[in-house]
Amino acid sequence: MTVKKIGTHNGTFHCDEALACFLLRQLPEYKDAEVVRTRDPAQLAQCDIVVDVGGEFDPKRHRYDHHQRSFAETFHSLRPEKPWMTKLSSAGLVYLHFGRQLLAQLTQLKEGDKQLEVLYDKLYENFVEEVDAIDNGISQYDGEARYSISTNLSARVSYLNPCWNSKNQDTEEGFKKAMKMVGEEFLGKLEYYMSAWLPARAVVEEAVKERHQVDPSGEVLLFPKSGCPWKEHLFALEKELKIETPIKFVLYPDQNGQWRVQCVPAGLNTFENRLSLPEEWRGIRDEALSELSGIQGSIFVHAGGFIGGNKTQEGALEMARRTLQAAAQAPANGSS
Repeated sequence: MTVKKIGTHNGTFHCDEALACFLLRQLPEYKDAEVVRTRDPAQLAQCDIVVDVGGEFDPKRHRYDHHQRSFAETFHSLRPEKPWMTKLSSAGLVYLHFGRQLLAQLTQLKEGDKQLEVLYDKLYENFVEEVDAIDNGISQYDGEARYSISTNLSARVSYLNPCWNSKNQDTEEGFKKAMKMVGEEFLGKLEYYMSAWLPARAVVEEAVKERHQVDPSGEVLLFPKSGCPWKEHLFALEKELKIETPIKFVLYPDQNGQWRVQCVPAGLNTFENRLSLPEEWRGIRDEALSELSGIQGSIFVHAGGFIGGNKTQEGALEMARRTLQAAAQAPANGSS
């Protein structure tokens, strides 16, 4: 039986082709493939698939280079239903074309399964896209950076190359280490998303669908357990489910069996809330807060107005309801 060959360039290696080769070798077709590191066109022509070298992008012939001047492809340009506009490296090209098959192999989910598609998107956005961007020299922010980051995966791969003044300039052993390192990180991310991130999404989706049973407004979610990471999932599900009235509060028990009411932020990276707890409650505690709010069992409201506590689920819900009522009567109170 002829051994498959994966071609990539020799010499100094980078994160993108190390990841591309690792991903390919997770597929049954390339499981035992030999990685041929060369720039010799004759040798590359004998390879079953070529990544990051050769000056060609031709999926039908399994040629996945991105260095040619004519190449400007992004995930969005090749898959218009996807939003990402970062120029693809060999890692992104391999992931785009083989990612679903790869994840089906690693997770036992079937291609076409909604959960597999969610994982496919998440691993590109939170793992592969970074590799694409760094390899193509795309800045994360406009303007001059205030500090440098030298501990990302691409940087750690680069450190496995021989030093410029090392007597031994052989890169083969370093490339094997690089493939192993990027592979472990990719599989670690996948394991986290499968075992923790997807289950959290299911919890949030259930809470979103049941929200009108918590309060007729549909603006309050209830989580039966604490600790579930909900913010990212909530924003995604609101878009996916086309929820017109934004959700304002989440309720959940704390570790002491008491209840919290937490404001939904305006976005993932802001301290501004869609609706903050009333200003007059902030910084007040216990009996003083119960008397002021008229809600028995009140424990606290943070000075920032983004979270409060009550001894019971009903009390925490009432804190959310009173805030919604006050905002409806005086919309200006909705600012944080």
